[in-house]
Amino acid sequence: MEKEENFEELFNNSIKDVKLDKIVTGKVIEITKKGEIFVDLGYKADGIIPKQEYSYDENANPNDEFKVGDSITADVIKLNDGLGNVLLSYKRAKNRNVKNELEEIFKNSKVINVKITEILDKGVIADYKGTRIFIPATLSGIPRGESLDSLKDTFADIKIIEFEPKQRKIIGSIKVVKDEIKKIELDKFWNDVEIGKHYKGKVVSTSSYGAFVDIGGVQGLLHISEISWDKNANANEILKINDIINVTVIALDKENRRLKLSYDEKGENPWNSIEQKYNVNDIVKVEIVKIMPFGVFVKLEEGIEGLVHISQLSEERISNPNTKFKIGQHVNAKIVDINKETNKMELSIKELEGTSNEFIEEV
Repeated sequence: MEKEENFEELFNNSIKDVKLDKIVTGKVIEITKKGEIFVDLGYKADGIIPKQEYSYDENANPNDEFKVGDSITADVIKLNDGLGNVLLSYKRAKNRNVKNELEEIFKNSKVINVKITEILDKGVIADYKGTRIFIPATLSGIPRGESLDSLKDTFADIKIIEFEPKQRKIIGSIKVVKDEIKKIELDKFWNDVEIGKHYKGKVVSTSSYGAFVDIGGVQGLLHISEISWDKNANANEILKINDIINVTVIALDKENRRLKLSYDEKGENPWNSIEQKYNVNDIVKVEIVKIMPFGVFVKLEEGIEGLVHISQLSEERISNPNTKFKIGQHVNAKIVDINKETNKMELSIKELEGTSNEFIEEV
C-alpha cells in the first residue's frame, strides 16, 4: 500500500505542471497501428492521444499529418488514463485553433478553399481543417432548381458570411466569391472595350430580329442587319444557340453597359460592287420577297433588293398587288434606276409585257 502511494506521489510530482484543460506541446514518439499517438511531454509520464481524440473525422489517419519527431499541441483531458499516461485530445485543440483562424478569416473577409463533403436538402457541408461549414443552396453558385450533387467531393473558394461558434453556426458562400470575381472581370472588360475591337463570343439567344452574344460575361446585341445583308433574313436560320462566332463592337454605352455588335462573317456589302454586276436597262430574274400596297420588293441576290412600284407592275391597272403576285414568285424585270449612295434600285415588270423577255414563274 505504501509502495502504491509512493508511486502515485511520484507520478503526481512528475506531472505537477500538467493540469486539466491545459494546452501542452510535445514531440511525437510513436504512432501505433491503432492510430494512437504517444507524445513526449518532457515529464516522466508520456501523453497519449487515442484515435477518437485525434480527429472528428473517423476516417482521418494520424500518419497523414504527423511522423515521429514532429511537434504536436493538444489539450489535457485526464491526468492519468489508468496506465500512467496523460490523456490528451488533439481534435479539441485543433478545432479551437481552426475556429480562431476562421474568426480572423471572417473579420478580414478572406477567401479560403474548402472541400464539399456532404450534400443536404437545403445546401452543402464544406470541410475546413476538420471544421464543418454550411453553405446554403442559394449561396452555392449553382442555379436555382439545379442539383447540388455536382459539388460533392469538389473544392471551392468561399467566404465566411456568418460566424457564431457558440451556436455552432458557421455559414459560407461560394456565390459571393464568384460574384466578386465576375465584377472584377466585368470592370476590366468595360475599361478595355473599344469600338472596332474583335471578340469571340457565344450565341445565348436568337429571334427574328437578331441575337444576343456573350463576350467575356457581357451580352451584346447582334441585330439582324448586322448578321446578313439580306433585309428579309431571319437570325434563327443563320445562327443557333451556343454557336461560337467572331464579332466586332460597333457601338457601346459604357455608362449603361450596353453594346452592339456586328457579325464578322456577314461579308462585304454587295452594293459596293453593284456597278460591276448590274446596269440600268439590264433584264434580270428576281424573286418577290415583300408585297406592299404601293408595289413589290424583289431580290436579285443576297443583299440586293429593289422596288417595283405599283405603276410599273403591269399595263393593266392594279389596285392591289396581291391579286397578281405572290411571295416567292420569280419574274423577269428591267432595271430602270440604280442609286448606289442610298442602296436603292427601281425596276419595271410592265416594260417587259408583250416582249420575248416577259416571263412569270408561279410558285
